[in-house]
Amino acid sequence: MNPLRTTPPAKDSSTPLRKTLTTSLLYFFILGDVLGAGVYVLVGQVAAESGGAVWAPLLVALCLALLTAASYAELVTKYPRAGGASHYATLAYGPFLGFLAGFCMLAAGIVSVAALTRGFGGDYLSEFITLPVVLVTIVFLTALALLNARGIRESTRANVVATVIEVSGLLLVVGLGAWIVLRGDGDMGRLTDLGTSREGPVAAVLSGAVLAYYSFVGFETSVNVAEETRDPRRSYPRALFGALLTAGAVYVLVGVAAAVAVPTGQLTESSGPLLEVVRVAGGVPTELFGAIALVAVANGALLTGIMSSRLAYGMARDGLLPRFLTKVLPGRRTPWAAIATTTALSLALALTGDVSTLASTLVLLLLVVFFLVNTSLLVLRRDTVSQDHFRAPTLVPVLGALSCVLLATQIERDVWWRGLIVLAVGAGLGAIAALRSRRSS
Repeated sequence: MNPLRTTPPAKDSSTPLRKTLTTSLLYFFILGDVLGAGVYVLVGQVAAESGGAVWAPLLVALCLALLTAASYAELVTKYPRAGGASHYATLAYGPFLGFLAGFCMLAAGIVSVAALTRGFGGDYLSEFITLPVVLVTIVFLTALALLNARGIRESTRANVVATVIEVSGLLLVVGLGAWIVLRGDGDMGRLTDLGTSREGPVAAVLSGAVLAYYSFVGFETSVNVAEETRDPRRSYPRALFGALLTAGAVYVLVGVAAAVAVPTGQLTESSGPLLEVVRVAGGVPTELFGAIALVAVANGALLTGIMSSRLAYGMARDGLLPRFLTKVLPGRRTPWAAIATTTALSLALALTGDVSTLASTLVLLLLVVFFLVNTSLLVLRRDTVSQDHFRAPTLVPVLGALSCVLLATQIERDVWWRGLIVLAVGAGLGAIAALRSRRSS
């Protein structure tokens, strides 16, 4: 999966976007999207599904994510423009599945904010204060919506600081895990403890991988900055695979640290699992790490909320969602209607689902998107372009599509019901969008 040799790109006058992103900047952009809040919240839930060897489902999830990432790398370098999964599915299959891919991305973003909201109100917050879940949920989402509405410049400035803090927190956990092992208090035997009372080792790892997959999502949104990358055909594959491998290495080390430091039962019962590592290690105030984790979770929710609201605004502007969502604040020029609507939907989900269920729902929606991306790549192989581009072996998108099906079979029935309702709504709206497209053509 090496990128082909490329010649320097000609100046592109077809896009109004300024090309400023280098390979290194794109690498950090993707890494910042992937490394984040999911692992702070879900390590305990992964342990509950797979057993003490938390690193195993994290490693499996990384390998499966790399398959779909390779398909994205080929499509982005072949069609270097914003649009992402919706654009590729439209090229391959037409407006119906193109709309469905975009709608699933929007729904996944709304669900992700809900999951992170529940994570924010758990044990990390309890280090400082204990409040009713309903109150925390309402206040947290309202604060995020207000920051989102204030402007993207202020939001992205906050993200730079928060990303540094959350990565530091993960590296701190890895260091504390190593310290626990060196002083003789770690249990290395838990690193091979796979399986639960309900499932054998293989099934348990796959169940854990569904939740672990949530920690790797985010790379797919990077396709929307392809038009702003100086040489996407060379830069994008390097930045994408480099960022995913870096994130995977950090996550696996975090999983190892959590497994050796904390008994599995204690890990699974905590809604702030990495805080348990800090407690066992000692020497670091739990309040300090609790604050780091809260910043990480809030930052993840803020970035996802920005993406969701802008996606809803864009789809409404294109006539794919109600026109009401295109309303903007006169002074700030931010899409207040889209922000309010996506926030309200996240609030409803956060009040009716737990972290594990919401994370699994998000993964299910993204598996639909990733299946469409992988199969779109196979269809679009018939479409040739003049410039060189990254090309994945044909087996890779095939395995990527199959991996989506495999993970989908591990998702619980209750989650499927939630997902099917969302897909039904998306299919209905997609049918309307396809009919409008045919009439206008």
